This record gives sequence, structure tokens and C-alpha cells, in this order.
Amino acid sequence: MKKAAEDSFDAIRKRFTDYLEQHGHRKTPERFTILKEIFATEGHFDIETLYIRMKNHKYRVSRATLYNTIELLLDCGLVTKHQFGTNYAQFEKTNMLVQHDHFIFNDTGEVLEFYDPRIEEIKTKVKDLFDVDITHYSLTFYGNAR
Repeated sequence: MKKAAEDSFDAIRKRFTDYLEQHGHRKTPERFTILKEIFATEGHFDIETLYIRMKNHKYRVSRATLYNTIELLLDCGLVTKHQFGTNYAQFEKTNMLVQHDHFIFNDTGEVLEFYDPRIEEIKTKVKDLFDVDITHYSLTFYGNAR
């Protein structure tokens, strides 16, 4: 199982390397350390939490480098940004294979992820109805526990 994860991360690293080369960006060790830390993270994160976690792991990285690298990762499609009704952004690594949606608890801010194949059916209906190509979408429910 560990070998599969390493192979998967190698593909992610290659995608980021290719993106940096194609767009004339430097391939710095800090950028790849940030990439590695993000892909070792489960679930959603914000930049401050990522910064603290990297400091705790003794990585020397500035907040500016984190913000700049996140922008590059967003541009190349390896990270997704969410604004779950708060004044700060949350991010998650992009899973190329699994589209999912979110439920946010109003009182705690806890984020639950879910997948429902009927949403794919709705996307198909919208595409046909408006004769458009959908590049991406975001579906987030907010509520309280019963």
C-alpha cells in the first residue's frame, strides 16, 4: 500500500514539476516540501494551520512562500480553494478521481464530505438544457445536527 502512495505522489510531483517548467517558475525545495506536506494532509486546511504544522516539523518556510505556492498549486489543479461562509479560505488537495460535495455544520464549522451520483445526473441535465460545457462546480449545504 505504501508503494502505491509513493507512486501516486511521484505522479503529483511530476505534474507540479511540469507545470513549473512550462510556466517559467523556479523549482525550489520549499515548493516541493509544501507540496509533500499538503498531500500528507487529510481533509481541509487553511494556510495558517499549514504554516504551524510545517514549523512544528522544523521546515523553514515563510507565509509568503506558502501563499505563493498555494497559488501555483491552484493554477495547476492540484489544490482546490473553498470559502465555506467564513472570512478565511480553506484548501484541500485535489483528488483527480472523486468529485465530492460538502456539508458544513453552522455551529461548529465541521466539514463533512459526501458523494451522490444523482448530482452527476443533474450536471448532465444542466449541460443539455443550456448547451454548455461545465468546467467545475461547487455544492455546499449548511445546517445543524438534529
